[in-house]
Amino acid sequence: MKSWGPVLEVWEGYAADLEVRYAGSSGGLASAIALYCIEQEAMHGLLHIGADKKAPLENETVLSVSRDEIVARTGSRYAPASPCDGLSMVAAAPAPCAFIGKPCDVTGVTLASSLKGELVEKIGVTIGIFCAGTPSSQGTLDLLEKEGIDPQTVEEARYRGKGWPGKFSVKIKEEQMPLEVMTYRDSWGFLQKYRPYRCHLCPDSTSEFADIACGDPWYRPVKEGELGQSIAVVRTERGKEILKGAMEKGYVILKKTDPSILEKSQREILQKRGAVWGRILTMKMFGIPTPKLLGFSLFQNWLKLTFKEQIRSIVGTFRRILVRKYYMRRRTNFTNTIFETHRKT
Repeated sequence: MKSWGPVLEVWEGYAADLEVRYAGSSGGLASAIALYCIEQEAMHGLLHIGADKKAPLENETVLSVSRDEIVARTGSRYAPASPCDGLSMVAAAPAPCAFIGKPCDVTGVTLASSLKGELVEKIGVTIGIFCAGTPSSQGTLDLLEKEGIDPQTVEEARYRGKGWPGKFSVKIKEEQMPLEVMTYRDSWGFLQKYRPYRCHLCPDSTSEFADIACGDPWYRPVKEGELGQSIAVVRTERGKEILKGAMEKGYVILKKTDPSILEKSQREILQKRGAVWGRILTMKMFGIPTPKLLGFSLFQNWLKLTFKEQIRSIVGTFRRILVRKYYMRRRTNFTNTIFETHRKT
């Protein structure tokens, strides 16, 4: 499937553990698979992201080794995160570890493993999440200010989860109950304006380099009070083996579905992938350095867009270049990013 990367199987379902399912962003599937890897596959832990205890609006890389730690760190984090900075913990672990991250994080693990051979045996499985871009920390600060909340008083922030898709909520220091600030749709609608432009040039929104990729099945309306559901895209034989084991051991409840559910669920991601070609073309017309994106069939995806969407990808980039004066940037200030076409099997 040229628009979605390697696809061996597509499943839909959720974590069998009700607490994991409720706390997770969309059915808790990624967390449940990681928990299976630790408890049944003898993996040492899970390298992923959690809220920074000292600065709750920021993220930190953590190695969770128990169910309680994984549950405490469920939910999406719409702020900068770099789980690859914890790969040294994986390298030093007594057994392989699972990894959960954004598409760019999974790509980083893949490239790091190719450079440091010892990581190959220490990465037990990579679980990627669907991603539409990462807002800056300023986005959360501005959102709180908009709602009249002092960031210094916030003890915990959850962008979604505890329901599907959940709400943006904060726990104020010395208060017992969290404050539900706004719906997920409204909060993401605000925060997405803070995504860096590099995210708009990324063609991989579904973790194509992962063993298993998880995302929301937005192909139908979510009913009030409905518990979370996830899509699981199996991309490698290793991913197939892990998912099968998680089902057999009762960690996840899944049903196999047609791959066409991806396009029905993630139409916006498909539009974004198509727009990347138009954006890069416009940047090249101005002599602005662009990333080298190999093996993503960008032009073919651009052709699938409507004429209006094609024009928007060019005109929108043209406007951004002028407003932000990208044309004044010197070529030596940029480093091209190469996405290799090779994927592990």
